Amino acid sequence: MKKTKLNIAIAGCGKVAHLHAKAIQQIENVSLKAAWSRSQESVLKFSEQYGIKPYQDISRMVTENEIDIVIVCTPHPFHLEPTVSAALAGAHVLVEKPLASTLEDCDLMIDACRKSNVKLGVISQRRWYEPVRRVKEAIDSGKIDIPVFGSINMLGWRDKNYYDSDEWRGTWDMEGGGVLVNQAPHQLDILLWYMGEVDEVIGCWNNLNHPYIEVEDTALAIIRFKSGAMGNIIVSNSQKPGIYGKVQVHGKNGASVGVQTDSGAMFIAGMTGITEPPENDIWSIPGEENLPDIWKEEDKSFFSGIDPTVYFMKCQIEDFRDAILENREPMVNGNFGRKTVELFSAIYRSQRDHKWIKFPLMPEPGRNDMDGRKTETC
Repeated sequence: MKKTKLNIAIAGCGKVAHLHAKAIQQIENVSLKAAWSRSQESVLKFSEQYGIKPYQDISRMVTENEIDIVIVCTPHPFHLEPTVSAALAGAHVLVEKPLASTLEDCDLMIDACRKSNVKLGVISQRRWYEPVRRVKEAIDSGKIDIPVFGSINMLGWRDKNYYDSDEWRGTWDMEGGGVLVNQAPHQLDILLWYMGEVDEVIGCWNNLNHPYIEVEDTALAIIRFKSGAMGNIIVSNSQKPGIYGKVQVHGKNGASVGVQTDSGAMFIAGMTGITEPPENDIWSIPGEENLPDIWKEEDKSFFSGIDPTVYFMKCQIEDFRDAILENREPMVNGNFGRKTVELFSAIYRSQRDHKWIKFPLMPEPGRNDMDGRKTETC
């Protein structure tokens, strides 16, 4: 008999896990049943708050509660273990962004889910922002002809209190990277969604004004896409108090469309709210130049009536639920998630190797430098 209600468990009980728990409580045909963490104290506290069962064994958790979906909310380098364990136990897996911090982990996760015949999804909830979707629809309908240039310009800020808020933040081994791995994946995913497959990348990164962390706070890159289009990436956590995150696409016919996904003080999951709604900051399609003013008022009104930190998470979990019930791919599947990891890995490798990095990228077995993020010890 086909299931109509799905049971969900959360793996990892940190700040972002609470956003998922609150979103699940608002979704029809799902039920939050259990949580897992390597820390007994953490999972007991989280489970008590939401009235669910605590576990330190994922296989038992999935089996004993007939779990259909495990949402992985651990720090990025630790996505592999719960994902593979959940998949082997028969659960579909939805992973917080990025899919992993390395391509090797991505491929192991994708392979485990494929062999277990379960679905794998990656959180990129900004795809459900209406201004983001308008850009995609304009591109797909040919209103800018074909995309010839796409850009990300994300200028934000993270202070010492942010990095001190969790022991894993700001370290190579426990966070897996800096602005590229933690803050930029949303914009990287959106740019790739708009522009398509990458041919090659050249990039560089540095730590400009955060001496108390190991990881990069700023990165730049130039992209050549397989379509012949070009791209540019500027991402940074070095601008107080945080200014904006923009993704813009320019077409062959000269028209441009774009979205400012974030503005003002940048959102930090579990620590701050979203202060400003997204908006279409550039829109020069002939005959539609006046629409952004109308949309801005509509979007502002919509945002004022929701909790955007939870609402768009809810939208993506609903899509993942429906993908299972309808036996289709989720909107952001494991392969999409890998593309984001592939892109930031290419930027790390480019600085290490002082050259353009051709795609596709494969893992680098036998190296311990995390694609150039760390001094190689092999």
